Amino acid sequence: MESFDAAVNGVSHTEDPFSGPLTFIAPWNYKVLAALMFVVTSVSLCENFTVMLVTFRFKQLRQPLNYIIVNLSLADFLVSLTGGTISFLTNFHGYFFLGKWACVLEGFAVTFFGIVALWSLAVLAFERFFVICRPLGNIRLRGKHAALGLLFVWTFSFIWTIPPVLGWSSYTVSKIGTTCEPNWYSGNFQDHTFIITFFTTCFILPLGVIIVCYCKLLRKLRKVSNTHGRLGNARKPERQVTRMVVVMIVAFMVAWTPYAAFSIVVTAHPSIHLDPRLAAVPAFFSKTAAVYNPIIYVFMNKQVRITAVISPDEHLLD
Repeated sequence: MESFDAAVNGVSHTEDPFSGPLTFIAPWNYKVLAALMFVVTSVSLCENFTVMLVTFRFKQLRQPLNYIIVNLSLADFLVSLTGGTISFLTNFHGYFFLGKWACVLEGFAVTFFGIVALWSLAVLAFERFFVICRPLGNIRLRGKHAALGLLFVWTFSFIWTIPPVLGWSSYTVSKIGTTCEPNWYSGNFQDHTFIITFFTTCFILPLGVIIVCYCKLLRKLRKVSNTHGRLGNARKPERQVTRMVVVMIVAFMVAWTPYAAFSIVVTAHPSIHLDPRLAAVPAFFSKTAAVYNPIIYVFMNKQVRITAVISPDEHLLD
């Protein structure tokens, strides 16, 4: 067990988070976290399953844009099914009673599916740019293009989240002792190279795609508006969908940015002293991201409401 203790993120070396609760944290803290994860996980599983079911049930909803949104729902569903469920169970017991294998599974699953979700939003931003700005003229995005984009998302995300499982860095227990995450606290050079590479490819790069696409999109809309006094060629349904995607991106960034900032800080200062409960807040808050998107998708997409609730024969506009 000695070889593992040094890899535990900030957990006291004299206490094993796999054997029992950490004595310096009151049990009620874990009960609160367990209750939070039960609510978040249950709501996320129900919402995202409903989005996937409705989209597959109604043929008129099977559009390239909705393929990407369903992929986002699938990622959120899986992160809740694996990471959310494990986190609820471990917090309910007050320690990581499932063992090291479950720790690696949770760390990998939450990271992998979280990056799939972020890259899905980047693909959504590119889709909006392509539809509104039409950089290739009248060439339109079709189902096969969306499928290729999603294949890239899953493959790329897997490539950059599997290395800790194989030995380049690691997934380890967090300060609170009931969740697992990439080894942010390590001062090892090898771990630092992975963290820097991971942030570049899985946070900065997709965020850059989103920013570039929406800057070009806003410039296009402003130009057309100035020329025609309105949004010209950008039809009302397209504008509505564009706003919906913007809100999805903002909600995701609100949920994940605190955890990303926290991770950068502890990577730069591995010896920083933080109260375990305070250090747990960004990680648990990020898990709420799986709840937002289905709500946004339904309330900001009139076509989905009409198709699924009012008139199944109504076609979703392109």
